[in-house]
Amino acid sequence: MLAPLRRRWRRWWEARHPRSDTLLLTQRNVYILPTRAGWLFAATLLVLLVASINYQLSLGFVLTFLLAGSGIVSMHVTHATLRGLALHLRPLAAVHAGDAAALEVVLASEATRPRYGVGLRLRESGQKQWIWVDIAAGGQSTARLSFVARHRGRVDLPSVVLETRFPLGLFRAWAEWRPASTLLAWPRAEAPATALPPARALGGAAASLPSRGGEEFDGVRAYRRGDPLKLVVWKKVARTGGSELIARDTRGSQRSELWLDWAATGSLAPEDRLSRLAGWLLAAERAGLAWGLRLPGTELAPGAGETQRRAGLEALALWRT
Repeated sequence: MLAPLRRRWRRWWEARHPRSDTLLLTQRNVYILPTRAGWLFAATLLVLLVASINYQLSLGFVLTFLLAGSGIVSMHVTHATLRGLALHLRPLAAVHAGDAAALEVVLASEATRPRYGVGLRLRESGQKQWIWVDIAAGGQSTARLSFVARHRGRVDLPSVVLETRFPLGLFRAWAEWRPASTLLAWPRAEAPATALPPARALGGAAASLPSRGGEEFDGVRAYRRGDPLKLVVWKKVARTGGSELIARDTRGSQRSELWLDWAATGSLAPEDRLSRLAGWLLAAERAGLAWGLRLPGTELAPGAGETQRRAGLEALALWRT
C-alpha cells in the first residue's frame, strides 16, 4: 500500500531536483521545519502566553514575545545559512568495485558573513554519519564524502543531503543535491592473482617470459615510451649528458608478446573472468611488462605504462556481453 505511494513521491521529488554537477541553493530548493526542540519551544511559549493572559502578567507577556521573536529570528538565520550557497563537484577518481570512492563537494559562499554548522551526508549509501563544515565569508570549504562502488561500470552517484540547525537548533533547514556525474568502477582484481599466462612468440610459438634475473640482452636501443625504467642504461645516459635515454634491448621483448586473453581465463563466470583479467593486468604492470588485452569484440594493442593500464581497466569496466 505504502510502496507505490513512496515510489510516486520519489519520482515527483527527482523530477523537481534534476541531476547537475553544480547547484545554487535558493528559496525554491531549501526547506525548513521545526525540530523536536522547536516544537517543545513552541509549546512552552503557548503555556507562557496562556499563563500571562490568565494572571495578567505584564512581564510574562514581555518574556513570551521576546522568546517568540528570538525563535522567528532563529528561523530566518537557519534558512539563510543554506540559502545562497553554491555547490560544485570535483572530478572523481576511478576505483575498483568494492572499494570506497571519494566524492569531494566544494561549498562556496559570496555572502559577507560566515556560515556555520553545515552538515553533509550521502542518502543512498546507508551511512548516517554527517560531515560538518564552516564556510568563511566570501570563501569556500570542501567536504569529502565516501561510498562503496558495489558493481563495475558506470555508477550513478548517490544524492547529497545538506542540513543545518544553526544557531539555536529550533529549526532544521535542508536541501538535496543529485550530481549528474558518474563514477567509473573497474572490476575487482582477483586476489591472490593467478600466474600470468605465457607470452606468445611473434611467429606463433609459445615462449616463456624472461625472469627478472635471467633476461638476455642483445644490446641497447633508444628508449621508447612505455619501456620499464629498469631497462634504462643509466651509465650510457650519463655519458650523453642526459640528452637521450638508452634502454637495453632484450630478446624476450623482441620475440614474444604477452596477451591477456578472455579465452585464457577458463570456464569461470563472466564477472570472475573480468576479475582475473584485472588481476593479471595489475601484475603485468607491477612487473614492468608490455601487454595486450583481448575481450570478445574488443582488443587493446600491447603497451605499458599508466595510459595503457587505465585503458585496459576501462575496457574491462565497460565491457558488456
